[in-house]
Amino acid sequence: MAKKIFISADHGMAIIYFLQSDVVSTLLAAGVEIVILTDDETKDKIAERFAEDGTQVNKYTSNPAPRPTPHALIFEGLRLKQANQFATTVQPRLQALLIYLRRVGGSRRINTEAMDSHIWEVWGENGWKFRLGIWIPSALMILLLRNFSWARKYLIKLQNRFTPNIYADLFDKYKPELVIASTPGWRMDRYLLRESARRGIPNMTVIVGWDNSSSYNISGADVQWATCWSELQKEELVKGSDWNPERVNIGGIPSYDGYFRKQWLMPRDEYFKLHGLDPNRKLISYASSFVHFAPNFPNIEALAKLVSSDSLAEPSQLLIRLHPSHFQDKPKIFVEERERVFELEKKYPHVHVVQPVALGGSLGYYGGEDMDEKSSMMAYSDVLVTVYSTMLVETAVHDTPMIAAVIDTPGGWNKPKKFSLSLKEIGDWPTHKRFREAKAGRVAQNESELREMLNAYLKNPALDSVERKKFVEDEITFTDASAGKRTAEFILKVLGK
Repeated sequence: MAKKIFISADHGMAIIYFLQSDVVSTLLAAGVEIVILTDDETKDKIAERFAEDGTQVNKYTSNPAPRPTPHALIFEGLRLKQANQFATTVQPRLQALLIYLRRVGGSRRINTEAMDSHIWEVWGENGWKFRLGIWIPSALMILLLRNFSWARKYLIKLQNRFTPNIYADLFDKYKPELVIASTPGWRMDRYLLRESARRGIPNMTVIVGWDNSSSYNISGADVQWATCWSELQKEELVKGSDWNPERVNIGGIPSYDGYFRKQWLMPRDEYFKLHGLDPNRKLISYASSFVHFAPNFPNIEALAKLVSSDSLAEPSQLLIRLHPSHFQDKPKIFVEERERVFELEKKYPHVHVVQPVALGGSLGYYGGEDMDEKSSMMAYSDVLVTVYSTMLVETAVHDTPMIAAVIDTPGGWNKPKKFSLSLKEIGDWPTHKRFREAKAGRVAQNESELREMLNAYLKNPALDSVERKKFVEDEITFTDASAGKRTAEFILKVLGK
């Protein structure tokens, strides 16, 4: 009898990780039956997209993009409305406090800069009643959590009291032998994982984000197994979150296998035509990032002026990729920055804007619908500029020169109860610090430095190429498009197949 597993794909990054890689197809080939739990509003669209046939050939290349067969793959809703209702109606303040403590309570044995920033973010965005009644008492708990593993383990057990029976019928119907989620309960997947643990069903987390193991720490459920990108992430999980090293696998990052295969790469002339780009001008791309902490507009405006004044070493053009947050209705500051960027496109020559593609539902603009756009942008850019986005790793995979621009707006967002953080101050966050120390790219703190670094790369595209390749090897381990299969093999091992 075939073994069944649940996979929670509650985010676009998880959709890419599981379904746009070899993970699911390898599991299906081994005879495993898979129930994908994903966004309720878009699950039918996702099912139609990924279950049409066994192998879907990408239109830009003859390399096949492995896809699961329709008969062994089932799609169910994650019931996020019910999960949200439970989170906001059953002792909501206590549940919110537990989430906060999980987020910032990792061990001080690892770099805590990202966690520390969140502590001050919560302080800055709440009033004095909250600070006196919640934040200051929480500080004492955080001291315990940061210094004692027994405190961190107790926090995990304390959360188990909040385990609703949202998925009881699905567990009874399918009887899974393993439950896999894209976090160890940091998101709404915590209720699914807690229910599996209560039933004695083994569970596992996969790490889908570059900074996940350093920015989010204590698990939101009793989770037994983990698979991550690299030895660096494994160390963060073991030292920061008390994982048993024997139960943490290094499988690489399946989401990037398609980059190595050039699976999503559009022809250059087609890509340039898509955005009205000039094939005779150098392409500088900007990927918006960290918009929750600070405006990206100073970076973008500086680039727009540089390419439009022809003050660079080569005639150039700018392609700006907006962040998914720019398309949120609230807060309005994100919408306002988006509109300012569109105005720049009208004002300056050689400036173009591309926006991520929306899948809909809770996945929003994180549905993985535009991997061809992302891959082509990184491959055909002469230089890619961002803040400290994960796209630094992805761009390094394409061996494209890259710059982290950290030009600040005085006062940040300058909005009441909206926490702002200087972009210059986040350079010591764990992943950012590794990027800087690897010397895989440059960091520009002002327009003058930005111009100097752009010119250096435009004159010599091979500059820092050796460091970029080493950076990729250190951060994702496997560069031969094997991460999906390796990850699936680990899952099969846990299943006993």
